Formats: sequence, structure tokens, C-alpha cells
Amino acid sequence: MKIPDVAVIPEEKLTRYLLVPRLKDDKSKYLAQAGFTQANPEDLLIAIRQLIATNEAVKDNINEYGVFYLVEGNLPGVNNRNLAVVTVWLQSKYDGSFRFITLKPKKN
Repeated sequence: MKIPDVAVIPEEKLTRYLLVPRLKDDKSKYLAQAGFTQANPEDLLIAIRQLIATNEAVKDNINEYGVFYLVEGNLPGVNNRNLAVVTVWLQSKYDGSFRFITLKPKKN
């Protein structure tokens, strides 16, 4: 199964979370290795959309909000470096829509 290309990826998830240095669960340093920064969040958006277009989603968990899916693969960086990542998606139990939840480095 693929995550639909119309899945919602909130801009603030990129600009106020993933690309912002944090004391806990910082992802900005990892993403910076592939050239993603607060100056180019649209490039990260494009890379995430590429990732879901080329990799299968696997059902992970179900709760009161809906079904969670994982999409693993290589996130194509703007500097030609790929990052191994896992993205998390939620399919809403209310309307069936898909929404991006987070991205994390893939552990080997």
C-alpha cells in the first residue's frame, strides 16, 4: 500500500518541529546532513513526498484516532546525500484522510 499523494503534511511540522534544534528528539542535525534547513523547508516537503511515492506503507498500530503506518526508505537530500528514515503517518478513523506525524532516523 502507498500513502496517497494528497496526504496532509503540515508546514508547521517541518518549520516548527523537524527543522528546529531541540534539546530532546532533535531531528534538525540529522536532516542538515542532507542539506535540509529552516531556509528550505519546501525541499524537505518534496523529499518526503518522493519517499512515499516510491516506498510501501506498513501498518504499525491502531488507536482511537485511526491507523498508523510506517514508510521506510532513503530520503533524497538536496546535497545528493540520502538519509535512511522512517516516516509515521495516521489514517484518520473519522474521514479516512492521511496525515504526516513525524520522521525519524532509521536504526540499523
